[in-house]
Amino acid sequence: MAAEAAGAFRRTAIERSDQRVAWERADQAFFAAGACHILAWVCRDSYSDRSIEVAAVRLAGELQVVHAYAVWEGWAFDHSGWNPEPQLLAVNAAFEGRPLERVKITVDLAEFCAEHYHRRPDQYWRDPLPRARDYLSRYIPPWA
Repeated sequence: MAAEAAGAFRRTAIERSDQRVAWERADQAFFAAGACHILAWVCRDSYSDRSIEVAAVRLAGELQVVHAYAVWEGWAFDHSGWNPEPQLLAVNAAFEGRPLERVKITVDLAEFCAEHYHRRPDQYWRDPLPRARDYLSRYIPPWA
């Protein structure tokens, strides 16, 4: 699957305010906007034998990140599956109509959630970790 902009799946007001409504979205929408960070950490943790990092993007000059994803040797994994990281960055910048800045994430999931106002796994309507593992399993990693 070609890289798609995460912003194309932004949650509506009701999806932002009602966790059950947000949960009931299709998997791609759920992991593009609202649970991208969960998917990134599940990817990293599922392939612990690989040097997978977590990165995020933010609008240039802003502090808040708008999308998180996993990275391995120039490949990025997010709601669109595995794509070359430059392609993921380009499609998101084009959608936003503004330059993006890549941010390497060096903290754990709990710290990331606290610093960037993202939900921890226990703050979702249901546990998103099994759903993320299932979603990840649908994609063949680039080293396979």
